[in-house]
Amino acid sequence: MRRLAIGAASSGALALIALTVPAAHADTVVGDTKVSNVVVNSGKDVAVGTTNKVTFKVTFTASDPAGIASGQTYLYHGTWSDPDVFWTQDSPSETTCTSGTTVTCTSTYTVVPEYDLNYNAFAGTWHFGAYAKAQDGESAKLTNLGTFHVQRYSKLTVNASPEPVAKGRTITVTGKLTRANWEDHLYHGYTGQPVKLQFRKAGSSTYSTVKTVNTDGSGNVKATVTASTDGYWRYYFTGTSTTPAAKATGDFVDVQ
Repeated sequence: MRRLAIGAASSGALALIALTVPAAHADTVVGDTKVSNVVVNSGKDVAVGTTNKVTFKVTFTASDPAGIASGQTYLYHGTWSDPDVFWTQDSPSETTCTSGTTVTCTSTYTVVPEYDLNYNAFAGTWHFGAYAKAQDGESAKLTNLGTFHVQRYSKLTVNASPEPVAKGRTITVTGKLTRANWEDHLYHGYTGQPVKLQFRKAGSSTYSTVKTVNTDGSGNVKATVTASTDGYWRYYFTGTSTTPAAKATGDFVDVQ
């Protein structure tokens, strides 16, 4: 994968380099070649932590009566004419296309957060485009076919106490919501976010929301409830455009 990051330090896999995409900035269609149906990561957002490599695929449909010779995809943050992050392939051979006049092309991306995402501002809405070249030399390039989100991975914990507890007594449920910081490669509290406290009765498979509380200035969350029956307590965060949803593993409380 080839990366371009405007204003970011050049190191490792990340480099300020000339792109191998077609030179013109504007969309171009020459002849009967068409590109459509671009899908990033099977339609899901891409969540990246602090050190883990994340691999995902981008697929699209390309067609031409002469057959398709090659394809390419583009992912970028900002605008096409002035992106602050741009990902594509080093060469068309890194995108595989099936054979025929209407084909499916697949590009594979591997994101290394230390090199490819070194500013938190890169989280949020990204754009995608695709390019296809026909066997007879005709081509189509569309640069703004849709959007998806690249997000800072999040984590959520929970602890319900005391355990066990007498029926009618107070249970205190604490937790913490954190998310990846791409600038120092650590996890920090996500502040001022609504988090749902949920309960699943023993023997049930369904959680129900009891109340919603906000994280404090360190990402901590705390709520109190009255003990009534055995079950599991957890916190659930629905996510934002820059941060994916997160849920804690339920903490069982025995009510006596």
